Amino acid sequence: MGTYVLAIDQGTTSSRAILFDRDYRVVASDQQEFEQHFPRSGWVEHDPEDIWNTTLATCRRAMEKAGAGAEDLAAIGIANQRETTVLWERDTGRPIHRAIVWQDRRTAGACAALKDDGQEEFFSSRTGLLLDPYFSGTKIAWLLDNVEGAREAAEKGRLAFGTIDSFLLWRLTGGRTHATDATNASRTLLYDIHQGRWHPELLERLRIPASLLPLVRDCAADFGETEAGIFGAPVPIAGIAGDQQAATVGQACFEPGMIKSTYGTGCFAVLNTGAKPVRSTHRLLTTIAYRLGGKTTYALEGSIFIAGAAVQWLRDGLGIIEHSAQSGELAAAADPGQDVYLVPAFVGLGAPYWDAECRGAIFGLTRASGPAELARAALESVCYQTRDLLEAMGGDWRGAGDTALLEDTMLLEDTMLLKDTVLRVDGGMAASDWTMQRLSDLLNMPVHRPRVLETTALGAAYLAGMQVGFYPPPGEFSKSWALEREFTPAMERAERERKYAGWSDAVKRTLTR
Repeated sequence: MGTYVLAIDQGTTSSRAILFDRDYRVVASDQQEFEQHFPRSGWVEHDPEDIWNTTLATCRRAMEKAGAGAEDLAAIGIANQRETTVLWERDTGRPIHRAIVWQDRRTAGACAALKDDGQEEFFSSRTGLLLDPYFSGTKIAWLLDNVEGAREAAEKGRLAFGTIDSFLLWRLTGGRTHATDATNASRTLLYDIHQGRWHPELLERLRIPASLLPLVRDCAADFGETEAGIFGAPVPIAGIAGDQQAATVGQACFEPGMIKSTYGTGCFAVLNTGAKPVRSTHRLLTTIAYRLGGKTTYALEGSIFIAGAAVQWLRDGLGIIEHSAQSGELAAAADPGQDVYLVPAFVGLGAPYWDAECRGAIFGLTRASGPAELARAALESVCYQTRDLLEAMGGDWRGAGDTALLEDTMLLEDTMLLKDTVLRVDGGMAASDWTMQRLSDLLNMPVHRPRVLETTALGAAYLAGMQVGFYPPPGEFSKSWALEREFTPAMERAERERKYAGWSDAVKRTLTR
C-alpha cells in the first residue's frame, strides 16, 4: 500500500510536490518557480517543458527529503492551474506552442464576436460558463488558427489537447493515458456539465475537432501508472482535480452552503450547491465542484484574476517590499485617514464584472501617500473583490428557489451574505494575519484558517488516497479538518460600508462598459 501519497500541485507561477502521510500531515515538500512569458500586452504564456521539468524535479526532491522511493508511494494525485491550454503531438509528445495561460486575454475579440452573434446563452446554459478569454475553448481555437499546420494536423488526429493535468498525465504515463477529470473538463467551454459529456455542437461552434479531446473521468479514478523509469517503479495516479476544486475537497466543503476561498495568484471562492446546479443571475460561474463515484456535486464560483499577484507587483514591479510577507506589516503602518483604492485589473476584471478590456487603476492618492498606503490598497483590493463575489453568491443562493437549499439560512441584515456562514480560507495570502482580519472586517463574517494551509495539495492527495483505499470516505475525512485561527469582524458597520462604497465607485470608474 505504501506509506505516503504524493501530491503534485502545479500552479501558475510554480510547481510543488508534497508528501502526505496517513494522518494528512506534510512529511516533505519542494517548490520551484518557472518563467512567465508576456509576448504582448494581455498575453501570458508558459513553456510546457518548464512545467514538466519543474514538476519532475520537485517530486524527486520531495521524495529524497522524505527518504522515500516509489515503493513508499500509495498513489499520486494531481492538482493543476485550470484553463491553461496545451496542444501537443501525439507521436512525439512535443508541444506545438507555449501553453496559453488562464490569465491570457488574446481571445477577447473572438469572445466578443460570439456574444455579438447571440451565442453566450447557448454556451452558458450547457457549460455554466460565460464567453470569456479565461476559458480553454477559444484558446484552443486560437492555437489551431495561428500555429502553422495545426488545424490540418488536428483534423487528422495527430494532436492532443489538454489542460495542465492532462499534459502531465500524458508525460507521466509515457503517452499511455490521455484523460482529464470532470472539474477540469468543466472549464473548457466544451463540456456539458448537465449531461456529463463533450458537447458536439459546442465543438462545432468553436471549430474544434473532437479527436483532440481527452477522456473524462471522476476526480478519484484509475488514471494509469507512471513509467517505471520516472521514480524507479510504476506508481498509480489515482486523483485529479483543478486546483480550486482540489482546495474545496481539501477544505472538506462537502455540504451544500459551505464556502472556501483560495488566495494564490488569483482568488477563487467556491460555494457548494449540492447535487443541483444553480444558475447564476449575478455573472458567477456554475461549475462542477467534484465528481465521485459517478455522482456530480455542483458549485457556484467567483474568479478574481489578481490576488497574490498584486503582492508580487508590490515586490517585483514597484520594489517597495523584498518579500511577500512584508506586505501585511507595511499595510498595518498605513495612514488610516487616507482612502487609497487599487483596482488590480492588470489583465481585466473577472467575476462579477467580466471586463476583459479594463486595466488597473489607483484612486485617492495624495502627496502623503506612500508605500504603506499602496500596500494596504493592494491587500484590501483582494478583500473587496472577495466581498463582490460573496454578495453575488448570496443573491444566487437566495434566488435558487429551492427550499432545501435555503433551509436554516437567511441574509445578514446589511449584505447579501448568508447568516451563520463562515469562509474557509487557504493559499499563500491566508498566512497574513492582517489580511485575514481585514477580510473578516470587510465581509462582516467569520474567516476560518485551517491548520493545513496546503489544502489544494491535500485535496489532490486525498482524492488519490481515497481511490486506492489509503484514506477513508469523505465523511471521515471531514472530521480531520482542524481550525488554526478564527478571525471575527471588528470594524464598525458604518466604516465598513463607507469603505466598500469607495471601492464600488473606483471599480465603476475603471470598467470599460
